[in-house]
Amino acid sequence: MAAPKTAAGGPLVGAVVQGTDYSNFVVFNSKTSEVLSHHRVGLTQEFPKEGWIEQDPKQILQSVNECIEKTCEKLQELNIDISNIKAIGVSNQRETTVVWDKLTGEPLYNAVMWLDVRTQSTVETLSKKIPGNNNFVKSKTGLPLSTYFSAVKLRWILDNVRKAQKAVEEGRALFGTIDSWLIWSLTGGVDGGIHCTDVTNASRTMLFNIHSLEWDKELCDFFEIPMDILPNIWSSSEIYGRMKTGALEGVPISGCLGDQSAALVGQMCFQEGQAKNTYGTGCFLLYNTGHKCVFSECGLLTTVAYKLGKNKPVFYALEGSVAIGGAVVHWLRDNLGIIKTSEESEKLAKEAGTSYGCYFIPAFSGLYAPYWEPTARGIICGLTQFTNKSHIAFAALEAICFQTREILDAMNRDCGIPLSHLQVDGEMTSNKVLMQLQADILHIPVIKASMPETMALGAAMAAGAAEGVNVWSLKPEDLSTIIMERFEPQIKATESEIRYSTWKKAVMKSMGWVTGQPSESSESNNFSSLPLGFFIVTSMIMLIGARYISSIFS
Repeated sequence: MAAPKTAAGGPLVGAVVQGTDYSNFVVFNSKTSEVLSHHRVGLTQEFPKEGWIEQDPKQILQSVNECIEKTCEKLQELNIDISNIKAIGVSNQRETTVVWDKLTGEPLYNAVMWLDVRTQSTVETLSKKIPGNNNFVKSKTGLPLSTYFSAVKLRWILDNVRKAQKAVEEGRALFGTIDSWLIWSLTGGVDGGIHCTDVTNASRTMLFNIHSLEWDKELCDFFEIPMDILPNIWSSSEIYGRMKTGALEGVPISGCLGDQSAALVGQMCFQEGQAKNTYGTGCFLLYNTGHKCVFSECGLLTTVAYKLGKNKPVFYALEGSVAIGGAVVHWLRDNLGIIKTSEESEKLAKEAGTSYGCYFIPAFSGLYAPYWEPTARGIICGLTQFTNKSHIAFAALEAICFQTREILDAMNRDCGIPLSHLQVDGEMTSNKVLMQLQADILHIPVIKASMPETMALGAAMAAGAAEGVNVWSLKPEDLSTIIMERFEPQIKATESEIRYSTWKKAVMKSMGWVTGQPSESSESNNFSSLPLGFFIVTSMIMLIGARYISSIFS
């Protein structure tokens, strides 16, 4: 006789985490924040041209559905009753842009990813139309005009993809970031799917007014975006709709947060002045500024942190965004082939113990905060005949830490109160060499959450706390304590400053490499088959010779 299903000690809440490299579904006990089960599926990216980065929206959706079904199977094997899952939250890669046909449910083009830089010439043209004494784009959105954000990606699709143009003309097109695409699809798609987004994701489009919390007509007119294709804007915690099919049919989707906002909530940074840094594909440092918008003088973004309920107040954040964080390790593995697994970077760096004067600027998509310099490209400098792959692996990890230091310095200048420690999360925080390097370079303690799933936790908390669900209390006295691991600085402040100043000199040398942008047309060109990073490797070969490169990587 089969054992009875158990409730696992309390109502359960699921969270979809849809990231750049993977999708994941995690189920939590809402009373203890314990992870009961999860399933993860890796994703591929496409590089049609140099600087173009895309993903298949259908593959993303399929991966999410697979994660949900597999996690439910695992729970049943553990004898846990999946009918006790009371809500689902969604956390997603931000800015990535999808346009689809609401009648067929088919994407009209691949998702144009947040790292994609094909729209640089569009950005340059638009920037000339903004009055020097009235940067209404930044004052309304908190964002600089950049290839990073959704509006210019959407503009490119509408300019270059005939299927999308025709669908707009015929009233069939819908636009959304990944959260919108997933929620619309999971709640029924062509059969009554809910077309919505939350304030955190909307705030990354450059079409959203962060003061009024609405789509802004002046911004939509500036980017020539028809407002009828935009999703409805909701808070980060309310019932948007219900799962239409699958093992969790009928369960409400009631939480939605862009991934970095989800991590801020998962780290429980609910007080003004609290901050966290997430180490994933990129690095993202968010500083809670409470109910007020703080505009940066130092190259940081002003963004919506969260709004946890329809009638709850909005919280804002300062954000420093680094394009290439953990992605630099993937580049060492996939493009240079000097490591076979991402984990091997930690082993090599530990063996080296130093970069031996080698500095790596991974500006594959230009430089984000605090520079916002699209002409920068990646360089490795300070090479000698002694340099080997271990030193380069160490320099790659150091690069992640130096970029975080630049953002933290900017944040301290903007806020006036230096952080006494840095809370961290994300996949890369399992790398102890990286965490120790970060403490050394910042010269403050780095405090790592022992729970790796902080994005999932934040999305689950938002979903479980939604009105009509009410299975997760966000009262401070009810929040579960997260166990932390602490890394203290182990080098003198003077050594840290010397290394940091040399890094900044290398950053200056990375700028101005791109003097002309590749065509934005979707027509193929001679670079269509080349991977991201090709030109960096080519430059290195021209500078120091193929034989030498071979010797230092051997």
